Amino acid sequence: MDISLVQLSSPDGETQPDRIDRAEAVVRQQAGADLVVLPELWSAGYFHFDQYPDLAEGLEGPTVAMCAAAARDLGAYVHVGSIVERLGEGALRNTSVLLDPAGNVVHTYSKVHVFGYRSLEAELLTPGTSLPVVPTPFGQVAGTTCYDLRFPGLWSELSVRGAEIVIVPAAWPAARREHWRLFTSARAVEHQVFVLACNAAGTQGGVALGGTSRVVDPRGQLLAEAGPEESVLRTTIDPALVQSVRSEFPVIGDRLPGYQSLSY
Repeated sequence: MDISLVQLSSPDGETQPDRIDRAEAVVRQQAGADLVVLPELWSAGYFHFDQYPDLAEGLEGPTVAMCAAAARDLGAYVHVGSIVERLGEGALRNTSVLLDPAGNVVHTYSKVHVFGYRSLEAELLTPGTSLPVVPTPFGQVAGTTCYDLRFPGLWSELSVRGAEIVIVPAAWPAARREHWRLFTSARAVEHQVFVLACNAAGTQGGVALGGTSRVVDPRGQLLAEAGPEESVLRTTIDPALVQSVRSEFPVIGDRLPGYQSLSY
């Protein structure tokens, strides 16, 4: 399975339409990839909190529409990263979207753990309430978003539900880059999953993003890591490794009865 993690920046002076056009050019260069992944809230810019109401959109809005057209033309799965999704009565949420090669939405996940530390996300966005896992030709796929990496109970629930590949779009600051490395590796080895973690780069609202997008296998081995700048990280994984690792070292099978405890 060939994967491209598109580590984008969202500079303050760039308009959303211009950023979508720029991202489209990069996504369309990923011919031959089976899956293309973008970062968290890249089209709005995570730290552009005052623009959330104006840049919010639906699942048929410009960000998803661009990615759907690219998915069809590439014949690839495209993970949109996430968008500021507009709900009824003015509510907003941080929603990630996975598209199949026909451009159809096959998985959505709204960020459960909205971030409050030096951030307005928790004030502006409504937390998600579900934790779906969906079948694909490459295995059972799930998603979390950025801050969710710090909550191992959520990840335990994903592995209980059968997740084998977890896609993690993020806007993780450079100041906590080593935490990013630690958590992406730990969650992979704890739950014997592939972690495909695509982080934002550049500076938004005075905050430097960490980049360093990563692919970690179910043994906890780092397969690929990007630098801090805007770039594309491309690598190959073998999805069959998940079941091989779980069979050889049955951590998940050894969990106590009744381990599943969350209600997402």
